[in-house]
Amino acid sequence: MQDALRAAADSPGYPLTIGTAATRQACVDWLARRHGVTGLGLDGVLPLIGSKELVAALPSQLGIGPGDLVAWPELAYPTYEVGAALAGARGVATDSLTALGPETPALLWINSPSNPTGRVLPPEHLKKVVDWCRERGTVLVSDECYLECAWEATPMSVLHPDISGGSHEGILAVHSLSKRSNLAGYRCAFVAGDPALVGELLAVRKNLGLIMPGPQQVAMAAALDDDEHVVEQHARYAARRARLREALETAGFTIEHSEASLYLWSRRASEAGGDDCWETVSWLADRGILVAPGAFYGAAGSRHVRVAFTATDERVDAAVARLVG
Repeated sequence: MQDALRAAADSPGYPLTIGTAATRQACVDWLARRHGVTGLGLDGVLPLIGSKELVAALPSQLGIGPGDLVAWPELAYPTYEVGAALAGARGVATDSLTALGPETPALLWINSPSNPTGRVLPPEHLKKVVDWCRERGTVLVSDECYLECAWEATPMSVLHPDISGGSHEGILAVHSLSKRSNLAGYRCAFVAGDPALVGELLAVRKNLGLIMPGPQQVAMAAALDDDEHVVEQHARYAARRARLREALETAGFTIEHSEASLYLWSRRASEAGGDDCWETVSWLADRGILVAPGAFYGAAGSRHVRVAFTATDERVDAAVARLVG
């Protein structure tokens, strides 16, 4: 990937917002090869400058605004809410479609595998959500950035024909190479799905100058075309995860969900009951271990912390020693 980036460094001209055909083909081929997605054409793929910029701007770029409703999971990456707020739309965090009552969201986010919980939604649930959104004209966007970071489940893309029914109408999936390929600093990601929705995004993004640089496009294609490094990195993370999980459980923590993603969704129980997340953050900080308080991801996370296993082996081993020592 570094070699591909260097070889493409002589790139002084403006790249196209839609991206090169080779880069988009690499996205299509990867989704087909690794995740069974069929029927996706080059007009259904758009490169991004990392996935976070799209998550934050998607409602605005699709013309969603005041009076519209955007929904996202009860425990979720905060940027879904930020995107709704920037668009001036109303927002709600819920895991229950029935809780929305008669209201129809203009946009519904799902996130499987989940950040922060690592929860994987089963295929039958994903299909139900697709059908529900299509019946109501709701745009469904699936954040799938952790799709290849699975440990105890097999997550599926919402674009898979068993879930989408062989049509991508009304649905988008967001993918990032930050986790899969350890390329967070390269800002390589893409959105794929309904060509009509991709076309709407393209028309707006052309006027905003949101263009993935040419060298990064070449590097992203090289990364997507290679599976060997993914297998190697998966094994590395699996070993870190196993060590941390055992140490946390030895220290009295309960691990919930966490069947995928790069985190352990953890709760520490004291004699008085489950600790508030900030008490747990403090308890771990006293041992030189930094974690994210669950309250960052919604009120339902107030008794949990998110423990990442993205540090080096040396730092993970140090945390393990402090937990069990």
